[in-house]
Amino acid sequence: MRLFARSAAAYALLLFATIGPMSVQDSAAQDSAAQPPAAADKSVEAEFAKTLEDLISRHRGEVSVFIKHLETGVSYRRKADRPMPTASLIKLPIMAAAYQAVEKGELSLDKPITLKAEDKVPGSGVLTINFSAGVTMPLYDAIRLMIAYSDNTATNLVVDQIGLPATAEMMETLGLPNTKLHAKVYRRDTSIAPERSKEFGLGSTTAAEMIKLIEMLHAGELVSADASKAMREHMLACDDNTKVRRYLPAGAKTPNKTGAVSNSRTDAGVIESPAGPIGYCILTTGNADRSWGNENEAELLAAEIGRLAYAYFVNPTEAANAAPAARVLKVGDAGLLVEALQRTLNARTKPSPGIGVDGDFGPNTAGAVRAFQKQAGVEATGEVGPDTWRALGPLLTEDDPVDEPQVVNTKPIEKASPDVLAGPPTVTCRAYAIADATTGELLWGYEDGTRRDPASVTKIMTAVIVASLAEQDPSVLDETIVFSKAADDTSGSTSGVRVGEKVGVRDGLYGLMLPSGNDMSVALAEHFGERLAPAGFEGTSYDAFIEAMNEKAAQLGMSGTGYKNPHGLTAKGHHTTAGDMVKLARAALALPVLQEVVNTPVYGCTLDSVDGYQRNVVWRNTNRLLRIEGFYGLKTGTTGPAGACLVSAGKRGDADLIVVVLGSSCSDARYTDSRNLYRWAWSQLGAE
Repeated sequence: MRLFARSAAAYALLLFATIGPMSVQDSAAQDSAAQPPAAADKSVEAEFAKTLEDLISRHRGEVSVFIKHLETGVSYRRKADRPMPTASLIKLPIMAAAYQAVEKGELSLDKPITLKAEDKVPGSGVLTINFSAGVTMPLYDAIRLMIAYSDNTATNLVVDQIGLPATAEMMETLGLPNTKLHAKVYRRDTSIAPERSKEFGLGSTTAAEMIKLIEMLHAGELVSADASKAMREHMLACDDNTKVRRYLPAGAKTPNKTGAVSNSRTDAGVIESPAGPIGYCILTTGNADRSWGNENEAELLAAEIGRLAYAYFVNPTEAANAAPAARVLKVGDAGLLVEALQRTLNARTKPSPGIGVDGDFGPNTAGAVRAFQKQAGVEATGEVGPDTWRALGPLLTEDDPVDEPQVVNTKPIEKASPDVLAGPPTVTCRAYAIADATTGELLWGYEDGTRRDPASVTKIMTAVIVASLAEQDPSVLDETIVFSKAADDTSGSTSGVRVGEKVGVRDGLYGLMLPSGNDMSVALAEHFGERLAPAGFEGTSYDAFIEAMNEKAAQLGMSGTGYKNPHGLTAKGHHTTAGDMVKLARAALALPVLQEVVNTPVYGCTLDSVDGYQRNVVWRNTNRLLRIEGFYGLKTGTTGPAGACLVSAGKRGDADLIVVVLGSSCSDARYTDSRNLYRWAWSQLGAE
């Protein structure tokens, strides 16, 4: 049974980024060396196992999987006996320990629990943000919040009732020695297993042990039949549909529990399929992709495994022709998959669009996609979804030969007039401005007064607001920001600081400007907005900060600029001009602290946290011009509507310039555009 065509294999290769293939035999050998499968288990067909191996072995991280049809015993195992971090998946064993205490008469599901201010911890859930200290709820409701919303505060309330050792003790009696809760959530200081906490975080388990727990629950044997039924209902209420549930048919019941921290994503439960119950556990850790959102690689991997497992057991005929569910690519995406898309578009679109194979999905790539879609009779959206993937066929990787012969065009074509030799160089950007950095005089420009989406060059204003406060009171730079959930949840480019972690304002400016941290921009806005609010202002601290950004723009004479957020994600009314960005760049470079920040290639610092732990982070500047002598700032920016943007400063001899390019065709092009403009401008000014 052949499950994947070459196109599917190529897709999997690129989506999950090769770390080296592993054969089915290798996987089985590693697993059986630890503990052989149960005698009742029967292996899935070799071709299906190979399909899963090809998918999993290319994931950029460690993966442990156990899939088992709970009625027939047919199963697939991969490193199923390896201890792995659980993240919030440990809340399933915690729930079991709570119901065991109820069964023994040590607790009552009706027992009232009062939420105290000190109980609140950051992260997932609803209690910390939405409920006031003093609210009282029954134990049953705390368990429901723990499972349905993965509520961290509710979890600690449940753990307080059963005691920290109870979960591990119960798992030991069930023959699950690796399944342990180490500490309360966001309370590492409570750890009863400090070394395991250091290695695994909140909790640990193995895929095999989790499947045993799932089997007991499904059979009504976990604590008792009534308790198992109640726990199943809690799991059906789980609101996380980003992993195994993502690609399952609508209406498919999946009592499960998931977990997610930065480098570990997990999911375990039962798919109640027409062909019978399919137990599964997927554990990942050491993931290279630590992003939050629908495109996280580990979560996509879990979704793909769930979809293929469902197809295999429910309809093997359909599974034989299954291809991976296509990730939608659009402007703003980047990576190996975009490179393969660009290479394939060049080979299969007639005439070839000749786009650059740079891994950045910009306007040129979107145009090439639309051209191919029209050629293939697919809706011309400029985005690559399932229909376009199918029409493209096998993607061309770097080592693939072009699969069609080159066509030589012998017919005459109408040619445009030759390039004019005088004037500024030809560029891809939609607007630019070249100015004297000392005086601010605009020397040359193109569409420099046209309003455009600024993307992350917005953050120059965010930094100016904070640095201006520090000019008035240097102690501002020593203040500490505690990262909120709202900051941590901000989409797009990130500094990687997590909710509950602490960062100094001085360090925060580097986290804002070097990696272009959208999250850091929100954290700074929340921290400083209140003190910037005018008298009688009724909005939030965040709103007050945006108000201050617009006021500063007016003070600088930036008449074509309006701000709706501190990071630059596209929003109606959020715009600027190339000419205005010159004014902002000069204001930024006049602030000593920002002069240092924007000229720093790499910066590292140590973060504290409300839980008492410390963590080191390193931020690298996204501005490639800093690698070239003479350039000393300022900021990059990229979104779909904005294109690739760069505000930079460079000096050659006595000629000190600010160059702004907005709307370049791709990431590489913004640097080429800028360098060409600098070279031309310096030659005009006689710089040596």
